[in-house]
Amino acid sequence: MDRAGVGGGREAAWRKLSAEELENQYAPSRWVIRMGAEEALRTYKQIGIEATRKARDTCRSQLHVPYGDGDGEKMDIYFPDQASEALPFFVFFHGGYWQSGSKDESAFMVNPLTAQGVAVVIVAYDIAPKGTLDRMVDQVARSVAFVEKRYPSNKGIYLCGHSAGAHLAAMVLLTNWTKHGVTPNFRGFFLVSGVYDLQPLVFTSQNAALLMTLEDAQRNSPQRHLEVARAQPVDPACPVLVAVGQHDSPEFHRQSREFHQALCRGGWRASFEELRDVDHFEIIENLTQKDYALTQIILKTILQEF
Repeated sequence: MDRAGVGGGREAAWRKLSAEELENQYAPSRWVIRMGAEEALRTYKQIGIEATRKARDTCRSQLHVPYGDGDGEKMDIYFPDQASEALPFFVFFHGGYWQSGSKDESAFMVNPLTAQGVAVVIVAYDIAPKGTLDRMVDQVARSVAFVEKRYPSNKGIYLCGHSAGAHLAAMVLLTNWTKHGVTPNFRGFFLVSGVYDLQPLVFTSQNAALLMTLEDAQRNSPQRHLEVARAQPVDPACPVLVAVGQHDSPEFHRQSREFHQALCRGGWRASFEELRDVDHFEIIENLTQKDYALTQIILKTILQEF
């Protein structure tokens, strides 16, 4: 497929990359320096599995709660010890390039957050090839609407996504809630090592399972929604953190910085954070640790709202 002339305006930086360079930039495991790429992927999955097992063993929870009629439309809800529905809810969308990962290996942050009185929701969605980007975007929006309707006395919904999950969280940020019949009580967004312009991925091997056309990519790109559709913040006071790891690839850095800049231009209360000494996987793995910088940022954002 020819990349030339795609989109409008100034030529995007990614279009100047060779096919090999583009592939490399959008392969996060190739940028891990602490271990080999395959080992990094295995370690990430194992940490997620162990964290989820611990969360299920030690926390009050409701597992596999359906938020829709589809087989993949389930969520796990973890509660702090105190019995109350008037809690802050931290909702998490896992990564995996929209084609791997699951809620059953993504409860990294459950124990540190529930220990501080925060309920945590880990959302499943239909990954490719079963799910299309349009379907996933719709599913995650419905999952958030479900939480708001189920817990109307919540003390705020704080949305977080990692990698592909950060893209989905960004799409939720820009959702028109009219058709969902509810406006979620958003109090914060944490977008971690995400991709916000999907067009480059059309030309990589990551698209083999997704089968995105350029039209699909443009329609589902939060960056484009901000620049072309001029999406406005529902609540200008709601903070949005765009975070990236020091050892993420240059393209992931560019995508994060440009999305942050677009949010600022659009009137959003956005901040940017490059987390030192972590790669694409450590940046979310380390949420198992209560003293980790991102864990502390999340808790400070949530707890100062009370």
